[in-house]
Amino acid sequence: MSPSQSLLSPSSPTMRALRFTAPALPCAASRAPVRVARAAPAAPARGARPVRAPLAPFRCVKGMQAVDGMMTRGPGGRQPRNARRHAPPRSFSAAPKPTAAAADPDAAIEPDCKDRMEKALEAVKRSFASVRTGRAAPAMLDRVEVDYYGAVTPLKALAAVTTPDAGTLVIQPFDVSAIPMIEKAILVSDVNITPGNDGKVIRLAVPPLTADRRKELTKTVAKLGEEGKVALRGVRAAANKATAALAKDKSISEDRKKALDKAIQTMTDAHVKQVDALVKGKQDELVKV
Repeated sequence: MSPSQSLLSPSSPTMRALRFTAPALPCAASRAPVRVARAAPAAPARGARPVRAPLAPFRCVKGMQAVDGMMTRGPGGRQPRNARRHAPPRSFSAAPKPTAAAADPDAAIEPDCKDRMEKALEAVKRSFASVRTGRAAPAMLDRVEVDYYGAVTPLKALAAVTTPDAGTLVIQPFDVSAIPMIEKAILVSDVNITPGNDGKVIRLAVPPLTADRRKELTKTVAKLGEEGKVALRGVRAAANKATAALAKDKSISEDRKKALDKAIQTMTDAHVKQVDALVKGKQDELVKV
């Protein structure tokens, strides 16, 4: 080998001194790593311990890019574990669609008022069903509540009530130990029937109604009907309060408020008439011998 060839040999000290290293740095335009030339340190003397070159401040991995000193996901790469933790909050450009209540604040007043009045009317019907008319019916015991080991529980949740004939009620408790508690609850109720048991079931003999008892029951029915009317008026008052609040906030006009109040009053009058009809029908049933 000639002297010139030995100088150009890759393993010669001269070529090792001229060798370039290329640490990878991100490119802002293409996000592709760019090789930047940096001269390597001179070869150590024979027998000396080699010294490693310092690492570059940022070195891109395949599919990664360095942004503000933190590695983030690049095109086709994998997201690091802490990238989501430091990610900016998600923003939504599309605004939520307005609901029907927001577009028309008084749209739900009339349907809600009607629904609550219907429920009050159903409660009146259930109360009338519990008033006995001289004929045995399981609904007579619907309002009886039993002190079952310290918890006030409806009778129908503790026993099954049947009518084997027109003048007898049979109560089959789910728990036989509850028989004394059920008998005590019946005695203190307004059923006015003395119960008897055989250790397994409770029997109630429904006596025919006397004239005085019929008069008392007609008064009870009138009282229950008045309670139903009070409930209807309470629903009306709540609806009127809601319309007044909307008018005060300028959400509805004054004319719209008057129209709503009129519709609510019409609805109340119709339900009150239904309660009156129920009261009259029940009282006529009681006075019949």
